Parts: sequence; structure tokens; C-alpha cells
Amino acid sequence: MFNFLKSKKETQSKPSQSWTEKLKKGLQRSRTQFTDHLANLILGKKVIDDALLENLENTLILADVGIQTTQALLKKLSQKVNRKELEDPHALINTLKQEFISILSPYSQPLLLTEKPFVILVIGVNGVGKTTSIAKMAHYFQLQHKRVLLAAGDTFRAAAVEQLKTWGERNDIPVIAQDSGADSASVIYDAMESALAKNVDVLIADTAGRLHTQENLMEELKKIKRVLGKLKSDAPHEVLLVLDASQGQNVLNQAKQFKESMNVQGVILTKLDGTAKGGIVLALADQIKLPIRFIGVGEQIDDLKPFQAEDFVEALFEKASG
Repeated sequence: MFNFLKSKKETQSKPSQSWTEKLKKGLQRSRTQFTDHLANLILGKKVIDDALLENLENTLILADVGIQTTQALLKKLSQKVNRKELEDPHALINTLKQEFISILSPYSQPLLLTEKPFVILVIGVNGVGKTTSIAKMAHYFQLQHKRVLLAAGDTFRAAAVEQLKTWGERNDIPVIAQDSGADSASVIYDAMESALAKNVDVLIADTAGRLHTQENLMEELKKIKRVLGKLKSDAPHEVLLVLDASQGQNVLNQAKQFKESMNVQGVILTKLDGTAKGGIVLALADQIKLPIRFIGVGEQIDDLKPFQAEDFVEALFEKASG
């Protein structure tokens, strides 16, 4: 169950940390794994030599930046060293920070509501935090004074339906749901009709968790898209793939397969606070090339926010020094 099943009034009555503080805290394990190692690498070093670059390569791979992305980074750094543009080991950290920002910035694209209702279809494998992310995302839009409607389309898992219904009731967000085992496309069709009739701003539809290799369930997602298209030809406007950062390099394969099958337009990366390998954000951006719409760094209702490349890199590199 959610750890934030409380009313909107209860949520607003308690002061919360700033997002910067939450981000730094959420990335603590990754920072320990990566940035502390990086600071130790250059400690006492006078020059950038092959041994330092080799140790840096190992550090990046251990942080789950991935071999492909790591090799591209090391190639750029080596070229700078060879051209005498980078000689001081202490400058290596700032150079690496800028390279990280360069990789991430093109995929730091907040989700813009360009239609009304703006229809978001949320997909992903089991256990990545889809239903929880939907509630957090609904709260995010609610704070922007948007009228939100939820569709409990994960009809294979009764707990998912009950979670959304309970959270919606306590936070004044309507949820369209049917009995467990109902046809998911039917639930989402009803929700779309309601969204159009009630002039809501955002419709967020949950779906059953599935592996990208399960052809019958992937076909169900395609059916949902067709059904939505009958009521609004351009819906869904965003297919959001939820990925669990703690699964490391496995998320790359998931993302590739879902992107091919479902024309995924954006990613939510959850559970960054539960892994020491936050470098997966770099690998995801560099190799999958999809906008990272939101990241999650905790279990509270406001622990999901739009991804900002510079804020992420600053939080990851905090306290790194020679």
C-alpha cells in the first residue's frame, strides 16, 4: 500500500523539505558510490594519467553509467587531455559535471499539457511503481490547480484499483474503476468519456504491469490506444514508461522494447533513493534517447518531480573535491 494515504489537508498541514534537499537526500547512496570514489581518485594527484582515467572508467561503470556511455565519456576526456585542454586532476570533476549535463540536458523536458483533456497512458513491468507514480503525478498536477481524473486500468491487480480509489477519495481526485478482472480498455474508455463530459484537464490511466515479451498483454495496450482514439483521435497524448532505477542496466532493455512496441514518448524513473547506481540516468538518456519526464527519490507524495538535468548533476556531485 501507499505510504502517503492521507488527505490533502493532512498533507498540506506539515512543512516539507525543499525539492533540492529531497534530491540530495535521495541521491545519497549514489553520491557515496560515485562522487566519493571520484574525490578519492584525484586525491594527491598532480597529473591526469592513464591510471587515473582507467580508475575513472571503473568508477563510472560501477555507478551503472554503462559501458557504452562510459567509453564515450572517456574518449572525450582523453581528447581534452591530449590537447592539453585538461591537465589539472582537480578540474576533472567540473569537466565531468559539464559532460553529464551535456548528455542529460536534451532529455530534460517537462511534460507540457498541450490538449484538454491531456491523456497520459502509464505503462511498465510489474513492481516498478506505476500506480504509486500515478498518484504522485496526480498530486503534482493538482498543485498546479489542474482538474485531474484517474482511470484504474490495472484490473488484473485488485490492490492497484483499491490503492487509486482510496487515494483519490482522500485527496478529492475522482477515479473511474470497475471490478477486478474487468476489461482494461473498457475502464479507460469510460474514463475518457467522463473526462470529456466533465472538462477535466488531465486524464491519467493506469495499466496492468507486463513484461515487454508478453505479446497478449502488449496487444492489450494497443487496444487501449485504439479505444482512446475513437473518442479523441490524438489520444493518448503521452505514453509514459515507468522504470525502476534500482534494476540497473535491465531498464535499458525494457525501455528499448516498450519504445518499439508502444511509441513511448517519455519516462518516469522511480526509486533513485533505493539504489547506489544513479548513473543509470546517464545510460538511459544516452542510449534510449527519450525525455525523462519525472524522477522519484522517495516514498512521500511530493517525492516525484520533473527531471532537471543541472539540479540532478549538482546533487550527484555535491561535496566532490580534490
